[in-house]
Amino acid sequence: MTIPYLAQRDEQQTLEWIGGGLFTILLDSQATEGQLTVGRFDVLKDEAPPFHLHTREDEVFLLLEGEALVWVGDERHELSEGGVVYLPRNIPHGYRITSDRADLLVIATPGGMEEMFRHAGRDITTPRPDGFEITKDKLAEAAALRGNTIVGPPPLNPHSATA
Repeated sequence: MTIPYLAQRDEQQTLEWIGGGLFTILLDSQATEGQLTVGRFDVLKDEAPPFHLHTREDEVFLLLEGEALVWVGDERHELSEGGVVYLPRNIPHGYRITSDRADLLVIATPGGMEEMFRHAGRDITTPRPDGFEITKDKLAEAAALRGNTIVGPPPLNPHSATA
């Protein structure tokens, strides 16, 4: 049997992401002929992307370790270790990590979402520029590359969808 794509851990690209978290690209659209993107977040408590929606891809989150609050539309849910959530395109969503650390597997189909992470993030094998930060403007620019729309700030209040 031939394996169409294989990458050992040291061959996977890891990017610094929001709040100093890490996003590792396990499979990108090039490796999967555009079919999907698979990545893994290693993030700390309170990491939260802005409330947003995807217009081009459906997304699955699998919480391998840790706990999080997940907002989907106007609904709020607690996600515990081993929990999974499916997020169809065009549905606003966001999350906030509530445990000290979380390990989160992300699958998006079709592929290409990694372009957003590469545009705003920083490859950790390169020197870290002084004052490196993923600003709101840089994040919005990166999101727009993939047809994503930021619809609000990261969820803060556990009882509301957006703030």
